[in-house]
Parts: sequence; C-alpha cells; structure tokens
Amino acid sequence: MELFKNTNIDFLGKRWTFIGVSLVLTAIGLASWIGKGGLRYGIDFTGGTNLNLRFSGPPPVEKIRSSVSAKIPGEITVQEISGENSVIIGSPMKGDLALAQDRKLIEEALTATFGQSTGKLDFSNASAQAVAGRLRDPLAQAGAGLSDTAVEALAKTITDFRNSPPRSGLLKSFDELNGLPGVTPKIIEVLNQNFYNAPFQIRSVEQIGPKIGAELQNKAILATLYALGGMLIYIAFRFEWIYGTAAVLAVFHDVVITLGLFSLFNKEITLNVIAALLTLVGYSMNDTIVVFDRIRENLKTNRRDPLAKIVNASINQTLSRTVLTSGLTFLSAAALWIFGGTVLNGFSFALVVGIIIGTYSSIFVASPILIFWHNFVESRKKKAPVASGGPKDRRKG
Repeated sequence: MELFKNTNIDFLGKRWTFIGVSLVLTAIGLASWIGKGGLRYGIDFTGGTNLNLRFSGPPPVEKIRSSVSAKIPGEITVQEISGENSVIIGSPMKGDLALAQDRKLIEEALTATFGQSTGKLDFSNASAQAVAGRLRDPLAQAGAGLSDTAVEALAKTITDFRNSPPRSGLLKSFDELNGLPGVTPKIIEVLNQNFYNAPFQIRSVEQIGPKIGAELQNKAILATLYALGGMLIYIAFRFEWIYGTAAVLAVFHDVVITLGLFSLFNKEITLNVIAALLTLVGYSMNDTIVVFDRIRENLKTNRRDPLAKIVNASINQTLSRTVLTSGLTFLSAAALWIFGGTVLNGFSFALVVGIIIGTYSSIFVASPILIFWHNFVESRKKKAPVASGGPKDRRKG
C-alpha cells in the first residue's frame, strides 16, 4: 500500500529546523535532569514497598498519605488509579530488615484510620484460612454443627465470592452472602458478630531491597548499552561503519530526549519503562535501516548524483512505509497511554514519545550525519593534493 506517490519533499533542506528542535529538547531535558539531581527511579531500582489498595469508593488520598506518614518516616507517595477506586502507596528505600516491617506498619496505619477497634477481624483483608480459624469456635458455640473440613470449605466459598466481580474483594454487607451454598442465617449472624467489612482491600504488595534495586539499575543500563553496541556492529557489517555510527547516534538521541521528558514531567523510571526504551531502540533502529537500505540501493544505480539528492530521494521513496508503520504503532501506543491505566502509563508514555522522536530522527538526524561525514571526507580529499603539491614546488624553486 502506497499513500504517497512520486513525492519530492526536500527533507534535508529542513534538517536544521529539526536539529534545532532536538537540541532544544535535549537541553531542556538535561537541565531538568541536572536540576532535580537525576532521574526519578521507581522502587524497581531504588528499593522500597508498593501496596496496591482498592477502596469501596473514591479513595481519600490525603487522609491515606497522612495516616501512613505518621507511621513511616520519609516521603510517602500515594498514587491514585483513575476509574478503579484504587491507589498505590509507596514507601522509601530502607535496609532489608526495616523494609520487612513496612507492610505491617502500612496495614496498621490503614486499619487505625479506616478500620474498627472492636476486636472483630477485618474480613476484607482476611485469607480463607484466617476466616476459617476465626469461625471455628463461634460456629461450634452457636450449635452450627460443622466439622473442621466443612468450616474450611465454607470459608473458601465466602472468600471466593468476596473476591469475584463485581465485588472484587469488598462486601458492603454480609447479607450479600445469602443464597450461597451452606450459608444460613445463623452463619451470617456469626459473621456479623466476629467480622467487619473494611472499606479497602490490599490487592498486591511489591517489595524490593536496596541491593536488588541497585543491581537492577546497573543491569538496565548495561542492557541498553549492549543493545546499542550490538546494533552498531550489525549495521557496520551490513553497510559501512559510518551508517552504524549514524544509526546509533540517532537512537542515543531518541533515548536521551525520552529520558529528559520523563524528568521534565516527573515520571518514574521503572522496569516497564526500560522495556519500552529497549523496544524504542529496536523500533527506531529498524526505521533507520529501512531508509539506509534504500540509500544503498540508490547509490548503486545513481552513482553520479550528489549524495544529498540520493538521500532525499530515498526518504521520499520510503515515506509511505514510514507513515503507515509509525502511524499505526503510534495509535496503538496512544490508546495504551490513554486507557492503559497507571501501571502502564510510564511504558506507554515512553512508546508515544519514542515513536515521534524516533521517526523524525531517522530522517532528520541519522541521514544528515551521513551527509556531514561525506562532505567532511570530500573536503579532506580536496585538501590532500594541495598539501602534497606544496613542498615539491618549493624544492623546484
């Protein structure tokens, strides 16, 4: 499919405009980076604790932050997940022993703020085993006549019901259990006497120690550098070394600008973001190779044409392919950014920015590098005969 036929756009004539844009974006990003003392890393790299909580209604973010901050020193982050009545609570990096206490302290803070101090068990965050353990004696005292196996089966039935949609972990009332197999009015009465329904449930906990975080950070940097180095070798082998250098510099340009925008918008660098950056490296490199491949083909058939004319023609000939692939990929990444939620926000943001930057860098960064190098080599060749001829003339005189 060809969107554009016989285009003759002077892309190289506009290269200084886009190079200027790149320099401005790079300067702004690096200024933000330096001004903030570096990038903002997530607990994947710094270490810490993340708790994902779901509330029965809109979560009171400030109340959550103040209650947890009273228990745990340092900066506590509470990130709301829009449309889900959920938040992610993050605590700062600590030593391995202190880190193990964070979940307990956060749970205590949440229970003190949103729970009950009546001696009843929090049903929203209780496991099936905990529910069975609390039910066993009260049911026996109430004359329910259930064996230990039957109590365990009952606990599993009601916790499975609690965790299934549309409840997804939270009950408003134990009356919702009416109609479940084995649930009688007497059992509901016992549940009301021994349990309460907290307005939140801890959905997941993620804990990473500082040593593991530092190791992951080093591996992420090495993975990106190895990817760039491998691609440099591949393109230098397939084309010439200057092609590989131009492609790697263009991709490095994409990564630096993307990270600069992450710093500017105060977004966290997580393992998901590193995955997006590596995806960006491969995507941008592939886009550049397509243009370079067409340049190489045109050089074989149009040897007498100036290199700038061949490069411009090659970009125009691959324009339809570039717009189709980049446009469709951009739409997918944009949809993921808009609708993917908080967890995938960093990943999708890196892709959206990277696709835009990577597409224009293949045209306005990588290709001009070839022109600059060609002009430099040609100027050296022209100076060489003059330099070698000078001494001979002097000797003759």
